[in-house]
Amino acid sequence: MQLGTKIRALRLQHNLTQEELADRCELTKGYISQLENDLTSPSIATLEDILSALGSSFSEFFKDERNEKIVFTESDYIEKDSEGQIRNWLVPNAQKNLMEPLTLELEPGAETADDFPHEGEEFGYVLEGTISLRRGGKTYVCRKGDSFYFTADKTHSVRNEGKDRAVLLWISSPPNF
Repeated sequence: MQLGTKIRALRLQHNLTQEELADRCELTKGYISQLENDLTSPSIATLEDILSALGSSFSEFFKDERNEKIVFTESDYIEKDSEGQIRNWLVPNAQKNLMEPLTLELEPGAETADDFPHEGEEFGYVLEGTISLRRGGKTYVCRKGDSFYFTADKTHSVRNEGKDRAVLLWISSPPNF
């Protein structure tokens, strides 16, 4: 079990930012971020404080979930909106799975930050608009109906070069977003 993934899910269910959760527990936002990314582990006392702030308990948190969720609706999606980009994670807690699907909406001129080389593969399908995909030293143009697939062993990013919004279905394996 990845504690961080489960804590992030609880925090998002309660519509709290990392900073708000940190304030409620007298921790730093950086610590919550590290915890949610499984870069650190909390003490029992700290975990108890976090769970209390999230309206949960040890028994609820560590309860064995045997009912695997198969169908996800729009109300399950997790959305992040920043700098001309909207990301919708289509499968909550996909970090524990082998792949992570999301939609990415880019306003004209918006681009993703460079994603540095990592293990895995990336797949994208352009639902609307036109994007440029940069991978390594090359740039590729993808239009509505085009798809791309590559190993993630080189720095890569996408940019909306068009005058209209671009929307992509993006799948990362293993999860990377």
